[in-house]
Amino acid sequence: MSTSTTASVSTHILDTSVGRPAEGVAVHLSARSGRTADWQALGGSATDADGRCKDLPAPPEGTTHVRLDFAVEPYFEGSAKKQADAQQDAPANRDSGAFFPEVAITFAVEAGEHYHVPLLLNPFGYSVYRGS
Repeated sequence: MSTSTTASVSTHILDTSVGRPAEGVAVHLSARSGRTADWQALGGSATDADGRCKDLPAPPEGTTHVRLDFAVEPYFEGSAKKQADAQQDAPANRDSGAFFPEVAITFAVEAGEHYHVPLLLNPFGYSVYRGS
């Protein structure tokens, strides 16, 4: 929850290769206060059956930038059968099952605002946007 002195962040992941939420993806949140400040790891969560992280930690007061790190490689390794079925005409799967084993999204925040950042994911690409 955001306050007048802090921002809040939420996310969810949709696996566009199978048309479903991506369950069990580890998500870690880091924050910094200024473009040249060091990143502070705040903790993380994993996506639920609806692809959502409902318990990400709140960024501390003074946060200006947030980074979400998504560990997608284990998700694709665990769903290799689903992926193979969904991608019959796609290039052969790599050993890892995903071209992008990790996705890191960095964005600027302002106190008092809520930032919902959905990740649209498939083994060969991804897209993000500021949701509502």
